[in-house]
Amino acid sequence: MGREEYLTKPEQYALVYSKGSSWANSLLVVKALPNGLALSRCGFSVSKRVGKAVIRNRVKRLLREILRLRPIKPGWDVIFIARPAAATANYANLEKSVEGLLSRAQLLTREYEEACLKVN
Repeated sequence: MGREEYLTKPEQYALVYSKGSSWANSLLVVKALPNGLALSRCGFSVSKRVGKAVIRNRVKRLLREILRLRPIKPGWDVIFIARPAAATANYANLEKSVEGLLSRAQLLTREYEEACLKVN
C-alpha cells in the first residue's frame, strides 16, 4: 500500500471518529466514513493500553499485512482501533477479526467475497 492509501493527518482521523459508523468485536473496532475518492484510505490507532512500543508496532504490522491481502471497496476512510486483547492475538485471530468486521461493514470487494465463498 502506498502513502496515498493511508490516513496521515489528524483532521482526517478526527472526521472519521466524529462522523463515521463503527463496528466492534473483542480485538478491534472499525470506524468507516465514505471519502468521495477513487481509493480507500486506512489508519491505525493502537494506544498505550495495548502494550509497549514493540507490541503496538507488531499489532500495526500485522494489521497492515492483513489489509494488504484484503481489498477494501474504493471510496472509504477506515480506521482500525486495536483493543488491549489484540496484543496477545496471533495472526489468524486478527485476520478472522478484520475479515468479520469488514464483512459486517460491507467494505470487502465483491470479488474477494466470492473467492472466499468458493474456497469454503
